Order: sequence, then C-alpha cells, then structure tokens
Amino acid sequence: MKICCIGAGYVGGPTMSIIAHKCPDIQVTVVDINPERIAAWNSDTLPIYEKGLDQVVSGARNKNLFFTTEVEKGIAEADIIFMSVNTPTKTYGTGAGKAADLKYIELCARKIAEISTTDKIVVEKSTLPVRTAETIRTILDNCPSAVNFEVLSNPEFLAEGTAIEDLLNPDRVLIGGAETPEGQNAIQTLAEIYLRWVPREKILTTNVWSSELSKLTANAFLAQRISSINAISAICEATEANVDEVAAAIGTDSRIGPKFLKSSVGFGGSCFQKDVLNLVYLCEHYGLTEVAEYWEQVIKMNDYQRRRFVQRIVTTLFNTVAGKKIAILGFAFKKDTNDTRESSAIYICRDLLEEQAEIHIYDPKVSKAKICSDLGVKEDHPLVHISPSAEEACQDAHAFAVLTEWDEFKELDFQSIYEKMLKPAFVFDGRNLLNLEQLKEIGFIAQGVGSV
Repeated sequence: MKICCIGAGYVGGPTMSIIAHKCPDIQVTVVDINPERIAAWNSDTLPIYEKGLDQVVSGARNKNLFFTTEVEKGIAEADIIFMSVNTPTKTYGTGAGKAADLKYIELCARKIAEISTTDKIVVEKSTLPVRTAETIRTILDNCPSAVNFEVLSNPEFLAEGTAIEDLLNPDRVLIGGAETPEGQNAIQTLAEIYLRWVPREKILTTNVWSSELSKLTANAFLAQRISSINAISAICEATEANVDEVAAAIGTDSRIGPKFLKSSVGFGGSCFQKDVLNLVYLCEHYGLTEVAEYWEQVIKMNDYQRRRFVQRIVTTLFNTVAGKKIAILGFAFKKDTNDTRESSAIYICRDLLEEQAEIHIYDPKVSKAKICSDLGVKEDHPLVHISPSAEEACQDAHAFAVLTEWDEFKELDFQSIYEKMLKPAFVFDGRNLLNLEQLKEIGFIAQGVGSV
C-alpha cells in the first residue's frame, strides 16, 4: 500500500510521520509545493516544533517516509490520498470573515482527478465545512480516466504541543464515508491502518456529513468553554472572587468536568476561531440566525478578553503606556509549539503598539522574522524588540506580561528580575501561570486573570 498526503503542515507532517512509524510496510509520501518547507522536513531542523516529532521523523525518513515536491508522482502512485491543505477563513467575497476558503481543497481535488489513472481513496484530513465531500466527489467524478474514487472524512483532533501523544494515544479516530458497499469498504481499509496501534473501540464510523460536522462541533464546544470561563473571570475581578477557585469548584461537577476551564487572555491557534466562524457562516447559510448569533458570541467574548487585558495594563500603569517598556513573555498561542496562528499575543502586542508602548518580546521557539511578520512591522521597528531571554526582555521594563504558558517561565529568578526592573514593577499574568503571592512578597505589583 502507498499513501500520499498533500500538505506538509501542522497536521499532515506529524500525522503521516506516525502512520509511517507504526506501519513500516506502508510507503508514506508527503508532498507540498513549498520547496523550503519540504527542505526543512528533510533536514535536522523541522519546520514545526512538537515534542517527540524529531525522533519519529528521523526513525522513518527515507525508509518508508518521504517528503517531496513531486506532487504529481505522489498522487499517481498512491492508493490512499490524504488532503491536508490549509483551509483559512475567507478574506474576500461571499462569506468573508466567516466562511472557510476552500480554494486549496478544490485545487487538490482537480489535481487528483487530472493525474489519477488507478482507483483511489481520497481522505479529507483538513477541517472542512459539512457537505464539502460532495464538492470533492463532483470534481473527481469528472476525472478523464475511468477511475473509481471513494471520499472519506477523517478529521484530526490534535492539540498542538501534544500532537505526537494525541496521535499515538487518541481519544478516538473518526472516519466518515458513504453508506454504500464501496464506501463501507473504503472505511474499513482506512480503519485497518489505524488498527495497527489504536484499539478498535476507539475507531468511530459515521456517514461523511456527520464526520465533517463533528470536527466543527468539537472545536466550537471547546472554544465555548474557554469563552465561558473568561466571561466569569471578568465578574471575578469585579467581585474579588478568584476564577481558578471558581473553575476548580465547578470542575468537580461530573456533568461539567475540569477540562478547558482555565481562564486566560483568550484562545488562539488554527482551529477554534476559524471553526466557530465557519459554524456561524453555516448557520447563516441555512437561515438559522439565532443559532449563528449564539456561536458568534464565543468569538466576541474572546476578542473582549484580549481588549480587557490590554486595558487593564494601561489603567494600572497610570492610564498610559506611551514610551514605557513592556516585556512580553511568550508569543506562541500555547506552550510546546512554535505556532502563532491567532495567538492572543499578536492582538495584545498590536494594541500596546497603538498605545505607543515599547515592547520587548521573548519566546523560546518563535523566530524574530515570524513575530515581526505577525505584527505587520519591519524587523527594525523602533517600538518592537526581540529579546534572546526573558531576563533581558525584563531589563529596565516597567512591566512584564506572560502571554504563553511556557514551563521555563515558572523557573525564572524573579528576585533578580525585580531588581533590574523600574519601580514600581508590574506583572500581568495572562495565563495564571505564576505564584502571584510570592511575586508580591518580592515587591511586584502582580495581577492575574480573574483575580485581584
């Protein structure tokens, strides 16, 4: 069996690496039109950071795992093709700002139809709106060769930072396909691959539409929980309650559970905002106005939480941060990844720049070029500085803000940092990562999210 994955990004690269690792008899080829990305996958410095990924890739690469720009060859030789390309939110035309942009998916489908001369199973791995498989099938049905295609939905449920562990020990593997003998056979073929290491009871099968909608729904529910606890954090700050204590109290209710009740400056990443907005657009398309408004409020609350954090910094620093040095600790959207897509740090830094603050940013995995690109500034911008360490970022700063929950921030020598900062020295812990009482004993004026 030969597998081809179109797209060497955050989903395609790790997923295919694990399949190759667990199925040494299967040839797995990852293709991408970006030569720099492919070169990175073939180097000792992978384009993405995930714990354990280096070892998995190095163990299988050039044995049964290959990264190449030869897209047409990969498609032609494959028995199963995974479509794992980007599906960003549209920035133009109908549905701009909410609908998923499916142009890359369509291009993939057209390329598969053009190249294929043998029967293939085509697997949607990207997060897609419900009924996208219908579009893919329509394109594939017009293949110039007499080729049979089966289209499956196999959404990923990875959390960046723990992607390898999630792939090795998934909560579930979801496969959706047509309710025909051919569709059921295709589902079984894909399931047999996962059964190499995933228990059968964790492999769920549905029709293709349920599978597509399940991914959007899962991310919407998780985003909703974060926005809900963040809404409560604002009440906690006003009433002198502590949001962590409130979250712990309600998390013991078996009907609610403790996960995704960690208040912060807001959720980021490639999935939550995009998928909730996609769900909003889907509801609007079907005339479900009230449902669309309900889910859109999740995004509005996330934006509010970010603005509120910046306003709290400005207010606490005597109603102005103009010309003041603010250290930013963390730029990735979460720890243990170098992904910055929709990171709250981007929005907070932009707002601070609008207030004319001088920001000094440190993140252990995100490059200077990426930070400046995300902020939309040149690398020599007079108010944006990238520091090689947290300690240097905080040197002579009026305040520091923790925006990513990197473990190393908990181990900093805060006594030394305090001595090198301007006084009064302020701390704004946007991840509720640090021990605020200990910081206050040192002399900091320290605040978290959802506490005073």
